Amino acid sequence: MTTVPRAPRIALCAGEASGDLLGAGLIDALRDRHPDALFAGVGGAAMRDAGMDTWHDAGELAVMGLSEVLAHLPRLLALRRGLLARLLAWQPDVFIGIDAPDFNLGLEQRLKRRGLRTVHYVSPSVWAWRQGRAARIGRSADRVLCLFPMEPPIYARHGVEATFVGHPLADAMPLAPDRGGARASLAVDPAAQLLAVLPGSRLGEIARLGATFLDAARRVVDAAPGLQVLVPAATSSCRAALQALLDAREPLPGLRLLDGRAREAMVAADVVLLASGTATLEAMLAKRAMVVGYRIAPVTHAIVRGLGMLKVDRYALPNVLAGETLVPELMQADCTPQALADAVLRWLRDPVAVAALQPRFLALHQALRRDASRQAAAAVDALLPGTPKVPMPAADGGVTAR
Repeated sequence: MTTVPRAPRIALCAGEASGDLLGAGLIDALRDRHPDALFAGVGGAAMRDAGMDTWHDAGELAVMGLSEVLAHLPRLLALRRGLLARLLAWQPDVFIGIDAPDFNLGLEQRLKRRGLRTVHYVSPSVWAWRQGRAARIGRSADRVLCLFPMEPPIYARHGVEATFVGHPLADAMPLAPDRGGARASLAVDPAAQLLAVLPGSRLGEIARLGATFLDAARRVVDAAPGLQVLVPAATSSCRAALQALLDAREPLPGLRLLDGRAREAMVAADVVLLASGTATLEAMLAKRAMVVGYRIAPVTHAIVRGLGMLKVDRYALPNVLAGETLVPELMQADCTPQALADAVLRWLRDPVAVAALQPRFLALHQALRRDASRQAAAAVDALLPGTPKVPMPAADGGVTAR
């Protein structure tokens, strides 16, 4: 009597909007390989639309800030215990934790101890600090799916399987951005010089950087009359915080506060002034000259540096990926209104330098553009039992565009 193999069961857990989109793309790519596969777990609207049975909504995990996490900790721990029990009863062939490391890594470790295969999709920034975390992550995940090429070699040093799958932003953003279209959409004069100012997408970042960035923008406008300034606000609470900072200052001619639309603003801009983080990658993919600033509490910075937890001399992702300083980084005490303004003005006054960035950014974009969902699906597929194994593409140890 022939036994019919059961359909693959794939469990996923995403904890925020970006993870929901990653999960949806991965589900679609896995379904191309396994049309009969069953998907279940934690996700948002995009994963539901992709056909996943959502036991919990991703919004239940989307908690940010220490005080908020502590307030929700009992609920989150109960949710994880319940999810663990349900997963063990369902017995998926593989579990994929998408980002949300504080929640997912502990869940992955418990599942792995009980013999289930586990994947962690989106590596924490082990390339930047606390590289020893790679070994702990390996105790939770059978395979780590990395968005950046410098990450798998770090895991390899700790004996952890890791695969560079590429970055979904590089897949989503065009190689040649449409500046004219973005300016038309935002009703910006096509001939005007334009500065996009992004002091962060979290209230804490705006509290630390917002005044400094806005004061820098005023200095740039004073030196470059007619300059237009766009300030996208990631959320309604961010908009309120930015508006309060603007209300405490003299009106700045040509400044507009936007609800969202950060990517459009970056594509439309001549120069982007922004906080260090994923937004620097987005600005690079938009092929825009940028000035990067950031500041954390001096005591925190001293502790991190003193304990040797920080492993990089460059922070902005374009510089990290290139292995050299392509764009200025002004961190800690260097992050002042005048220093930021001077760096912005250098780009505005040097179109030759701006033009020289374009092929560098394009090469980095192409290196990250690997169809991340398809690559991630291939890596997951290699862990599924009884399925034909597709050879995994070799991952580069680094990407240096020269």
